[in-house]
Amino acid sequence: MTPIRVVAAVIRRGDRLLLGRRPDEKRHGGMWEFPGGKIDEGETPADAARRELAEELALSVTEFGTRLHTVQDGSSPFVIEFYPVEATGDPIALEHSELAWLTPESMASLPLAPADQAFVTWYRASTDH
Repeated sequence: MTPIRVVAAVIRRGDRLLLGRRPDEKRHGGMWEFPGGKIDEGETPADAARRELAEELALSVTEFGTRLHTVQDGSSPFVIEFYPVEATGDPIALEHSELAWLTPESMASLPLAPADQAFVTWYRASTDH
């Protein structure tokens, strides 16, 4: 099974991070995730983040940081790479059914997609935030 790389944008404003709720008809439908998407062939993670955040949220990426964490999404071919991203604009839910700015602590009560749950657990345990 060839790995499919996915970029997940960790967009922070103050002490809150941006999450989107996946549409019901998609894989992990109704669960919350960090926005992003597949890295197309020939794209860098930064290119993918710029494209996906413009398409899904109408945001413009202003800074793209060093990878924070990587999570294999269960037995699927998806490998989720989490990156700190700074973006301008107010996010619009063009792909997600809902958006929310949440503290890492408040995410514990939400149904998170499995890879995103693994990231939040790692993030809360790290001392970088």
